[in-house]
Amino acid sequence: MLLRNRLLSLNLTSFLSPPSPPPKSASFLFPFNKTIAHSTHKRPESKPDVSASRAAKQPMSERARFAKTVLFAPPGVDPEDVTDEMILPGSNIVVGPYAGHSQIKEVEFVKSSGRAKDCPKDDRPEFAILGRSNVGKSSLINALVRKKEVALTSKKPGKTQLINHFLVNKSWYIVDLPGYGFARASDAARTDWSSFTKGYFLNRDTLVAVLLLIDASVPPQRIDVDCANWLGRNNIPMTFVFTKCDKLKASKGKRPDENIRDFQELIRENYKQHPAWIMTSSVTGLGRDELLLHLSQLRNYWDQ
Repeated sequence: MLLRNRLLSLNLTSFLSPPSPPPKSASFLFPFNKTIAHSTHKRPESKPDVSASRAAKQPMSERARFAKTVLFAPPGVDPEDVTDEMILPGSNIVVGPYAGHSQIKEVEFVKSSGRAKDCPKDDRPEFAILGRSNVGKSSLINALVRKKEVALTSKKPGKTQLINHFLVNKSWYIVDLPGYGFARASDAARTDWSSFTKGYFLNRDTLVAVLLLIDASVPPQRIDVDCANWLGRNNIPMTFVFTKCDKLKASKGKRPDENIRDFQELIRENYKQHPAWIMTSSVTGLGRDELLLHLSQLRNYWDQ
C-alpha cells in the first residue's frame, strides 16, 4: 500500500486505475508489445535473475507484481524486497545496490562526429540524450553539469546536427544527439539525421541507455511515441525524462502532470514492464540529483 500511495502523491494515477482510452490528441499505439531490457545488451548473462528463480518457487505477491510492472527495478533488486523508501522522488525508479557516486565534478567537450564510426573509441560507458528539438535537451545537459555553455542552447530548432561527446569525471560520456522533428530542417538534413543517428544506436557497444526527453508541457506527441517505438523494437534501453515539469499552469489544455499521465497510459498498454521515467526541470533543478543517481547505478552495473 505504501508503494501505491507514493505514486498517488505524484498525481500519476494512471498506473493504479484500470486503463482508459488514450486522449484524442494521442490516438496512436506502439505496434509491439515487449519488455525493454533494464540494462544494456552488454554481458547480460553475467547477472543471474534472482527474481525469476524465486518466482519459480512461490507465487508472486501483490507487492512484487506491482514493483515488476509499474516500477523500474534495476539489476540487483528483487521485486519482493522493494520498499517505499527505495523509490526516487518524482519517478518510478528504484535505487539498488549498484547506485554509487553520482555527482559531476568536471566535464569537458571531446569531439563532434558526423558518423557513428567517428565517435570516441575508448570504451567508456555513455548515455545518449535524445528528444524533439524544442524539448529542452541542451538546457537539461547544462543543468546536469551545472555549466551554462556546455551544450549550445538556441531558440532555433535543429541547432545540433552532430553527435557531441562530453566526458564526465574522466570516466563516462554524455552524448548530445541531434533533435528530431525540427520543422525548418531540409528533407536532406532530416534524412541525414535518421541515417547516422540510427547507425549510432545500432552499432555503439558502449551505449548504456538512451535518455528520451518528453515535453511535459504539451500533450503526448506522435513523433515521441514513434521514436520510443523504434528504440523498443531494437532493444535499446531507455529512460523517459519528462522536461519542463516546473510549468504548473495548464498549457494547451492540460497541466504537465496530466500530460505525463496520458503519456504513461500509452506506454502502460504496451509494455509488460514499464521503462524508467523521471520528472525534471532545468529551471528549478527538479530531478537533477535523482537522475544522476539513476545513471550511476546503470553505469556501475555496466562496468562489472
